[in-house]
Amino acid sequence: MPKIKLNLIAAACENMGIGVNGTLPWRLKNEMAYFTKMTSVVQDNSRQNAVIMGRVTWDCIPPKYKPLSDRINIVLTRNVDEVKKGVPNGVEVVNNLDEAIKLIESRSDIEAAWVIGGSHIYKAAIEHPNCEKIYLTEIQKKYECDTFFPDFDRKQFQLVNEDGVVSDKHTENGIEYYTRVYKKCY
Repeated sequence: MPKIKLNLIAAACENMGIGVNGTLPWRLKNEMAYFTKMTSVVQDNSRQNAVIMGRVTWDCIPPKYKPLSDRINIVLTRNVDEVKKGVPNGVEVVNNLDEAIKLIESRSDIEAAWVIGGSHIYKAAIEHPNCEKIYLTEIQKKYECDTFFPDFDRKQFQLVNEDGVVSDKHTENGIEYYTRVYKKCY
């Protein structure tokens, strides 16, 4: 079975902030729709994508959206037994990123893997040999944040164009942003 490639997806403002007080610092409906589309759409309708997130990210998802629909939700935590008690059936809870990858590779119903946060999970995924792409929405404004997207070596990632990702400037609610795809150079 081929090794699963990790795709990271995030929106970050000019200071690389991705969140504040457990929520997004901006309201961008179209950008959220892009996130949903990218993490949900599959080529093979008999399969789904997996979304990998840390426990804090899981906790920050509004209850009405949990688990994220049409995706296999995988939560990473050091307290697996405790967290398992509080998640709906079908949500996978594992100890770390390698366990998440092992789980995904053991299943035939998962098409792609998307890392959706938070900071520590993004950092682990960027450093992981299975990391392939970073889908980064670059918001052209600075926000007060307490959670940040990790620095990554831009020499190790090449900006690429990808079908389905419009790289032109977007404007929503007076906020300008770009959707970028960075592919890891091997």
